[in-house]
Amino acid sequence: MSERFSIGPVQRLNLALSAGATAASWALVSPRFAGSLALGALLEAVNFRSLRRACEIFVSGEPKGGGAVLAGFGARFTLLGVAMGVALYAGAHPVGLVVGLSMIVPAAIASAWTVRPVDSESAPSLSPDDPAWDRWNPWLARENEDEEEGDW
Repeated sequence: MSERFSIGPVQRLNLALSAGATAASWALVSPRFAGSLALGALLEAVNFRSLRRACEIFVSGEPKGGGAVLAGFGARFTLLGVAMGVALYAGAHPVGLVVGLSMIVPAAIASAWTVRPVDSESAPSLSPDDPAWDRWNPWLARENEDEEEGDW
């Protein structure tokens, strides 16, 4: 298979989840809902693939790639909005369409969960009662400033 047409692990999982959700909704809800879900899943799969390719171009540092990526970003979302409007005008079930468009979220979360680093007992860490925990602000990802130094 060509590198240009390869399917990444997130996209494979997204395809599997979308197919399962479409089949389940056909059996449990209605064919109209299932068709709308499948259409939404198709639209988001095309959008995600395009977004992934644009990010690869942008990060690779190809000359003149950044401007094309930004122009493509706006054009892609305009086309997505038009496609959604046409689908709704044609009678697509709005909830099914939105569920289909949202299938990438659980696929991305599950894919990120499966490639997370393995927990290691030998990794350096602070003991739970170490006073250094009080010096760190997790919300700002830095050490706390002394209250005397702050400008109040």
